[in-house]
This record gives sequence, C-alpha cells and structure tokens, in this order.
Amino acid sequence: MGTTEDFEEFARVQIPRLYRTAWLLAGDRHHAEDLVQETLANLLKVWQRIESPAAYARTALVRTYVSQRRRKSWSERPTADVPERVERAGDPELRVALQSALAELAPLDRAVLVLRFFEDRSVEQVALDLGKKTSAITTRTARALDRLRAVLGDGADQLIAH
Repeated sequence: MGTTEDFEEFARVQIPRLYRTAWLLAGDRHHAEDLVQETLANLLKVWQRIESPAAYARTALVRTYVSQRRRKSWSERPTADVPERVERAGDPELRVALQSALAELAPLDRAVLVLRFFEDRSVEQVALDLGKKTSAITTRTARALDRLRAVLGDGADQLIAH
C-alpha cells in the first residue's frame, strides 16, 4: 500500500471517526482510546498488504471490541479523577440515555446498531465487517432494536421526539 508516512497520514485523518465509533461501542473514553490504539497497531502490522485501509480499520475496531468484551478483564474501570469534558453540540440527555441503553445490549448487538445507524453502513457492509451473513445482520438488527426499545421503555418516544 504505502510508506510509514502514508500510514501516519491515514491515522491522522481516520482517528476522529475511529474514536467516535469506539466510544459508541465501548461507552467509555479510556476504552475507546485503547480500542483505537490497538486497531491502529494491528493495522500497521499489515499496512503493506491491505487494499482498503479504512474498511480494514473499521472491521478490526469492531472485532477487537467484541473480542475484548468476551474477556473477564473487560469490567475494569479507571476511576481516579473525572476528566474535564468539553461541552459539545447536541442534547446531552439524549446522549446519556442512548449510551446507557446501548451499554445494556450484548456486544454484537451494540456493534450492529452502531455500524448500521451511527456509521450509516448498509446491511451488506456490516455483514462483511463482522464476518456474518446479511440475513443474520438483518435479524440481529431487528432484535437489537427491540431490545433497545425495551431498555429505553417509555423514554423511547421522548428520545425520538427530540
């Protein structure tokens, strides 16, 4: 594919998007940073051999997330000082409610919803990213949305109204 400089430029451009996806998956800044770092480290190992680095990085990020969630050490939570947070545009209540609801889903369900609706990927693209059949992704999307609605309960209508 290219040189180390090409990789560095790719990483510089893709880190914000990878971080956003990682944060939506992990629900935690520290875990999101770890996911992005591990994804980029793995990407660098195969940089010379891949044809589509953005697709590879996205797939590697999601697979790393799902793999990490299966480990017992996943429950570790750093708790020292709460970092300063920059206020961002959007409705914080909506973000918190959605993040909490997503955290209650199984890792693969959460990955499917994040890729489909936050990354705006097609069923076929998500199936390819996760190594699943398109019919499995369609079914999992429907079931994950049902679970998400159940977790949100009556608050789902209020979130949609925003």
